[in-house]
Amino acid sequence: MVEKGKDIRAKIAGWFGLSRPPFHTVGILPFLLGTFLAWRLDHAFNIPIFVLGVSGVVLVMLSTYHAGEYFDYEEDELSKRLFRSRFAGGSGVIPDRILPRSVPLWTSIIAIALAGIIGLILQFGLKTGPLTLLLGCLGALPGFFYSTRPIRLVDKGFGEFFIGFCYGWLPVASAFYIQRGYIAPVIHWMALPIGLSIFNVILLNEFHDHPADLAFGKTNMLVRLGKAKGMATYVVAAILSWFCMYSSLSVGIPRKALYIYLPVMFLSAGISLMLARKEYENPLVLEILCGLTIAVNLGTTTSYILAFL
Repeated sequence: MVEKGKDIRAKIAGWFGLSRPPFHTVGILPFLLGTFLAWRLDHAFNIPIFVLGVSGVVLVMLSTYHAGEYFDYEEDELSKRLFRSRFAGGSGVIPDRILPRSVPLWTSIIAIALAGIIGLILQFGLKTGPLTLLLGCLGALPGFFYSTRPIRLVDKGFGEFFIGFCYGWLPVASAFYIQRGYIAPVIHWMALPIGLSIFNVILLNEFHDHPADLAFGKTNMLVRLGKAKGMATYVVAAILSWFCMYSSLSVGIPRKALYIYLPVMFLSAGISLMLARKEYENPLVLEILCGLTIAVNLGTTTSYILAFL
């Protein structure tokens, strides 16, 4: 009986780990930003639309993460053997045999199907606008096919740009659109530093997986560039994000956004400096830098939210 209880707890923990709830923040927070802007700029906030919208975002992320767990199984298993990172190599649930390997494939398909149903309800039931399903597909399909064969965007060398778009412009614009029926021009400017920062999250996470990705012929951006050029790409994206944040102030964003953002920019600069010193060669330091890069992304989005309060 005790063993059965332990097995049930292990499976519950496995489901929790497979879904990786902490990583949902990078999609939910930009969606909250878009919703908040709709209320702040146009005094519009529809609770059922918000609840369904954020549920759709979570389902799309579940579909993306679970598809990656299934199709990246071999390289994730090797990556976890080399260094067990919290930010790369998948959740470890499937390599550890906590759940069968087929589970994430089916849950990924179910999640994207449920997200599609939510899109239909929003567009045709709640009349959120003719672009609702299109915006949903722009997020759901690249996410699902990021790791899924035969399309597998991660192997194309530009899949990371899709992630920047899907976690940058798309959730902010979609959240605003389903509340108001149009996309405010200011969103395009805010999306740039957010998208660049999430691009760096994905790129830096690939450093941990680099040996395993090489071993299994995975041709993501870092494998194609190599670590030195990958580091330089990270630094350039970071610098661009600082300038994009500053430039966004010219389109009506409150100037206090820059002051709120300054600690985030200094953190980003510190990470870039450490990478330039090749600190990414130390797995323990690299893991810390991966976590801090996520903090930069969340801090960038939060700076805009606080600026409009």
